[in-house]
Amino acid sequence: MTLLEQLNQAMKDAMRAKDKLRLGTIRMALAAVKQREVDERIELTDTDVIVLLTKMVKQRKDAASQFEDAERQDLADTEKAEIDVIQSFLPQPLTADELDDLIQQAMQDTQAAGMQDMGKVMGWLKPKVQGRADMGKLSGQIKAKLA
Repeated sequence: MTLLEQLNQAMKDAMRAKDKLRLGTIRMALAAVKQREVDERIELTDTDVIVLLTKMVKQRKDAASQFEDAERQDLADTEKAEIDVIQSFLPQPLTADELDDLIQQAMQDTQAAGMQDMGKVMGWLKPKVQGRADMGKLSGQIKAKLA
């Protein structure tokens, strides 16, 4: 079952359960997928959908942070609830040990020697960790190892 099929099935389940928050969040995700398919005239793969969902999670984290700064906890809580719904469709995050192993393997495979090879290492890692690790934190870890 593809990720898109899982989203559609979850939408139907949320309708039956009358879970408004979950239904609204899933509809938002499906609308974003459909918009991208129409704009680019392509059919999205699971990897493309994961990238899109990861972006949605990041946007909601930023919004929740801004709402908390503005002392609007009610809106921040809504954003956090949407994050939970979206993350339920993403693959399990990598552990710190798994991430370290992947970074070491990437550095060996790309023969990275210094900071000038950062792009090679990130290029090698990105398809393997997409949706399973925070790319900003990953970048910081790679910099620490290459420095």
